[in-house]
Amino acid sequence: MKCNQLIKPCILALLWVCSLTTNLKADTKRIVLIAGPPSHGVLQHEHKAGCMLIERCLQDVSGVEVDVYTGGWPEDPNALEGADAVVVFCTGGGNHLAIQEGRLAQLSKVMGGGAGFGCLHYGVEVPKDRGGSEFLEWMGGYFETNWSVNPHWTAEFTSFPDHPITNGVQPFAVNDEWYFHMRFPDNMKGVTPILSAVAPEKTMERKDGPHSGNPEVRKAVAAGLPQHVAWAYERSNGGRGFGFTGLHNHLNWRNPDFRKVILNAMLWLAKAEVPENGIDCPLSDEQILTNLDQKRGRNPLEILRDARQNQSFISPVKGAK
Repeated sequence: MKCNQLIKPCILALLWVCSLTTNLKADTKRIVLIAGPPSHGVLQHEHKAGCMLIERCLQDVSGVEVDVYTGGWPEDPNALEGADAVVVFCTGGGNHLAIQEGRLAQLSKVMGGGAGFGCLHYGVEVPKDRGGSEFLEWMGGYFETNWSVNPHWTAEFTSFPDHPITNGVQPFAVNDEWYFHMRFPDNMKGVTPILSAVAPEKTMERKDGPHSGNPEVRKAVAAGLPQHVAWAYERSNGGRGFGFTGLHNHLNWRNPDFRKVILNAMLWLAKAEVPENGIDCPLSDEQILTNLDQKRGRNPLEILRDARQNQSFISPVKGAK
């Protein structure tokens, strides 16, 4: 066969391979994780380490690509382009990364295309008049000062909704700075509570303040109403939202059900399939202690030693079915 007779079939084969590669790439769900700079004490608010644990646990999930940006907002103006989900773990309030320098507009463009939006721990808090309406629209809830509160307490999660984020999750109890009494849409429209627990009376021991208490939250706790500390949201444009108020304590990653909720949520946000039994990702203590921010204070190994004696980090709810 002459060379020119081989050219056409070779070109067609090459085009077919390129088309197949493009289609496979198009089917890949891209999750962008944005980790804020260091904050709080040792093994607290470990933004970088937490995001990199998520990346580690999802690295072998077929059809999923995770990009982690550490130290603050991505310098690349195109970092969010093509994202199927954007998740922020950072200092909140007026210093929130997402509300600086026109970034809400940047996010609005991505959210308008149907991308998912999620925030972890302090990242769920923004000022009511500066990001509040956007977070309510994109994530379905946020921490509103003088309405929401941030006590440390052991929450016991004994039942879960029928939702992909709860696939394979078993009852568990974890001590954390679980924010609650979040600002949600009227009638919880579009919101599915994922983790809910009754807050004990001791969560109301502090005086009223922007983060510590107010008459409305005191009524809710006194009435024994379940408080939603993690939730899923479905937007009218098909986009999704996820809020998770725990993760003050980095060592809570030791709890397999705690981390399964977060990992499942990452997939769900990006509209990737969540396995029937959820994402199982065994993590050693050594892995959990990698990529920590450099902070002054106690040695992480000393804190870990104490945590190993504190079963609230890792134990299921006793007697739960």
